Amino acid sequence: MTQTGTGETFYVTIGIGREIFAVPVSMVLEILPMRDVFRIPDAPAHLDGLIDVRGRAVAVIDLRTRLGLPRVGSDEQTRIVVLDVPLPGRKLAIGLVADRVFEVATLDDGRLEPPPDIGTPWSHDHILGVGRHGGGFVAVLDIVRLFTADPALVSAQRAMPAAAAILATPAEQAA
Repeated sequence: MTQTGTGETFYVTIGIGREIFAVPVSMVLEILPMRDVFRIPDAPAHLDGLIDVRGRAVAVIDLRTRLGLPRVGSDEQTRIVVLDVPLPGRKLAIGLVADRVFEVATLDDGRLEPPPDIGTPWSHDHILGVGRHGGGFVAVLDIVRLFTADPALVSAQRAMPAAAAILATPAEQAA
């Protein structure tokens, strides 16, 4: 993660519904407008499909449905946040569909609070902590945990060589 030298880390803040989430700037490759995706048959609901990003097939994940929220249609503010997720021995390319992207913000990692205890078990493994920014809460996503155990991504990664050939432009195919 990109540190400021003061215990703070830079994050890209994204909106899903009315909630604000943060992903480390160090993982963000680029932010793209929403576009058509290559659909993968029998894929889980949160795996939208694949897109070509500079010659690389990238799995596109609907962050809303991955977090258990209802799917909504895209609009002019919908973005795909392309991430390079570090895994042992490799990096996993993922595009997260976000309702909107706000800004790069700094959060004090030492002041992140753990996900709230609500008295009953609930799945919050995907939240590293909750910070405060701009007078509200920001949930910092644990991107590695959110996607490394995801069987949909395993399937998408297996499909990528074939999909990359399909997604290639005619000029790339002739080369």
